[in-house]
Amino acid sequence: MTIIDWLVFGLPLVLVLGVGLLTQKYMRSVADFLSGGRLAGPYLLAVAKGELQAGAVVFVASFEVISRSGFTLVWWSWIAVPVTLIVAISGFVVYRYRETRAMTLAQFFELRYSKRFRIFTGMLGFAAGIINFGIIPAVGARCMVYFLGLPPTVNLLSTTVSTSILLMAVFLSITVFITLSGGLITVMVTDCIEGILSQFFYIIIIAALLMMFSWSQISEVLTNQPEGHSLINPFDSGGLKDFNIWYVLMSLFVGVYGTMAWQNASAYNSAAITPHASVMGGILGRWRESGKVAVVTLLAVCAMTYLSHPDFARGAAAVHDQLAQISDPQTRKQMEVPVALADLLPVGVRGILCAILVMGIFGGDSTHLHSWSGIFVQDVLMPLRRKPFAPKQHVRVLRWAVVGVAVFAFFFGALFQQTEYIVMWWAVTTAIYVGGAGACIIGGLYWRKGTTAGAWCALITGSGLSVGGILARQIYGTGFPLNGTQISFIATLVAITIYIVVSLLTCRGDHDMDRLLHRGKYAAIKEQVGEVVEVPPRRSLGWGKLIGMDENFTLSDKWIAGGLFGWSMLWVGIFAIGTIWNLVAPWPESAWSTYWHIAGIGVPILMSVVTAIWFTWGGVRDIRGLFARLKEQRIDHLYDGTVVGHQNRDESSLPNQRPQTATVMNQK
Repeated sequence: MTIIDWLVFGLPLVLVLGVGLLTQKYMRSVADFLSGGRLAGPYLLAVAKGELQAGAVVFVASFEVISRSGFTLVWWSWIAVPVTLIVAISGFVVYRYRETRAMTLAQFFELRYSKRFRIFTGMLGFAAGIINFGIIPAVGARCMVYFLGLPPTVNLLSTTVSTSILLMAVFLSITVFITLSGGLITVMVTDCIEGILSQFFYIIIIAALLMMFSWSQISEVLTNQPEGHSLINPFDSGGLKDFNIWYVLMSLFVGVYGTMAWQNASAYNSAAITPHASVMGGILGRWRESGKVAVVTLLAVCAMTYLSHPDFARGAAAVHDQLAQISDPQTRKQMEVPVALADLLPVGVRGILCAILVMGIFGGDSTHLHSWSGIFVQDVLMPLRRKPFAPKQHVRVLRWAVVGVAVFAFFFGALFQQTEYIVMWWAVTTAIYVGGAGACIIGGLYWRKGTTAGAWCALITGSGLSVGGILARQIYGTGFPLNGTQISFIATLVAITIYIVVSLLTCRGDHDMDRLLHRGKYAAIKEQVGEVVEVPPRRSLGWGKLIGMDENFTLSDKWIAGGLFGWSMLWVGIFAIGTIWNLVAPWPESAWSTYWHIAGIGVPILMSVVTAIWFTWGGVRDIRGLFARLKEQRIDHLYDGTVVGHQNRDESSLPNQRPQTATVMNQK
């Protein structure tokens, strides 16, 4: 790292400190701290939430997958596209959840099921979340140590201390400051600004890599693989373990089943100004991710080329020597690509990538800290109290919880020994909660006959199977026949079956879904608490309705959603034709190389440029809109996540509880 690199690296530090100081004055209530006042626009949601997936640990996890599977997993992942698109555009789960006005998922569970179920799911979700989060600061700090070329240990007060532990403490301290400053308001704005900067940094990195590596060099490395382990021909990749077509299919099922169930960014689910804005945030997020793919993929394949191609033998030897000094084999595998990138990137570009990784660390860790601390206070501590917190006391407790989660993450990361792929650890720990919760969410939002008994049985069964899988993997290691994704898949199937069967056996009457979702005669409640009331989606024919569009989609929304659907289905069509073609007359390696040069590198680079301009405009517009709305909002301290008689407290305290006819309006 040169002085230029360190100057670029210091940019995110100045940025987050400045934003933290400027935004804290806008935080005036519990709803502001937890949900950003529920005033965020779709571009702000898309860019800010996307920064959760831009940290060092996410890059390392992606590098692990790409270095083991190459482009083959990208090919099979197109199988999932039609389903995931319809889920995103239709607002499956997301729209109805926002209609409940719940701040947290467990609050929804109390509205739909019972207070005891809320407390139990709060405890379970919190426990699974902090364990899942526990490795993230450690992996991020470890990555930065090797990327920056820092010594693995330092002497501190006559004691040898791991450098990664010290760096982890520094990063966690900064993210604690971000989160404490203004809650989700600060987290959202900081993450959005970081995301905008990262988009332009991506373009600079891509340009540098294209000048350093030719496609012929990259292709030579990717094609030089044993039979059955191809990194470019998906029909010659049967020998690849873990990341294959079955991984895609099971991940698709678990992903749809667990829509919005995992709560590492739970506040974003309730932060949108309207339910439709929440849906559009998800759709826009998919567009933005298509631009990020290029830099992640290009970084990984260029690092692989650097380590294996004879043209870079001298540099590769130095990297291998550095890797050989890492004693832990799992850490050594994780750090292959980061160490190679640190050696191959030129001055300035190295600092830019470092800034991206650090901004991602701040964005991801602050979002995790905010989510898990909020869940502990809202869904464990608060329901156990006999009376609600006073507003200032409530915010103070939330802030102390942030500090507590950070302290736990520090000690867990310092002491826990990771033994498997990062994505597999995430899959299994996520399943501890999602394995059973998914059935409770979908059934609670869409099925009148879902019961509390069915929810209890599904949650305990799904989570129990997932925990059993974790223990089995720890005891038997590679001798256990199932990986993390397979454990999750089996747990979800059993949980769904249990929920349906038990609910049918215990249902004594249909649940009032209009009251839960504030529809029909209950729509007036939203007006009374100062929310915009949208037109409830209606079932009707038409191509837009077939993919999930409803009356709340404006003309520009339809272009954005329809464009995403059409663009994605184009590639699904290419996948279908290519699959049939290869089953009849397999393509040679040269044809696959040409295909991935265009589809895997060229097109994503184009999308990077387009999304950088597009989302900069949208993100800046929504940040300005957020501050304007925060100045004018009506503060209601009764809206704090408390549930009274299966209603939110601010609703139960309205002077007239009899449902009235609401004036329904479109948010255009």
